[in-house]
Amino acid sequence: MPDTRQILERADAAGRLPQLGGMARPNGIVIVSERFWAFAGVDGSLREGTMPARPEAVRRIPLVRGLARLAVSLSPMFRRTGVTRGRERALLAFALLAPFAFILLPAPLRVPAGIVLTGALVLWLLRGRTLRLHGAEHRAIAAVEGRQLTATWTGLARPSRFSPRCGTNFAALVLPVTALAERMWPLAPALYTPLLVTVLSLALTMELWQAIQVSGRRLLRPLLLPGLGLQRLTTREPSLDDTQIALTAVASVLDRELG
Repeated sequence: MPDTRQILERADAAGRLPQLGGMARPNGIVIVSERFWAFAGVDGSLREGTMPARPEAVRRIPLVRGLARLAVSLSPMFRRTGVTRGRERALLAFALLAPFAFILLPAPLRVPAGIVLTGALVLWLLRGRTLRLHGAEHRAIAAVEGRQLTATWTGLARPSRFSPRCGTNFAALVLPVTALAERMWPLAPALYTPLLVTVLSLALTMELWQAIQVSGRRLLRPLLLPGLGLQRLTTREPSLDDTQIALTAVASVLDRELG
């Protein structure tokens, strides 16, 4: 691969760049586009891969397209050749699937169990150096969107460490959507009702989240404020080294995207 700074300079001059997302981990940063992903480690390592394609028909079906996008975004975490080891993949899978098992618990225990599991998952995800790398991930993606990649690499520019497209914003939205869905559920309660409500809430939140991202309407922007507020807890101001780790992953993805 060409020199990272050369790729960033070429990207700054490009007419159009893909939308990027990412995820910070204690040992590095994942950056993804719709087609590619890259993981830059704090030890200087770099791993690359491709994202699974969503069928064109799925992209057009409301609710289903959101769930498909959510599943695809987790691909680098669950692939055997991805960024996590076997035990971590098993633990993450347990954390994601456990809430569906809460339907077997008595109703008064479901909320406390959910709070405990969520808290444990957050502590696990944000351990170690993750908070600073999370801020660096946001800064690198903002540098892409502002065409400040080279300046950010050298430290001359410092884009915001807060991102309107962070998964924290999605998490802040899904809680009230789930509560509202439970209240408005029209069918008689059954054993499978919590499962259906959870899946429907995730799908509705993804539709709402995407609508906010593409909409220029200021009326929808306040819906992001709770998530942006949470980012003050889930990010820390990154060092230049942290930011360069994120930009290394960004360069890998953009190099392949730009061909």
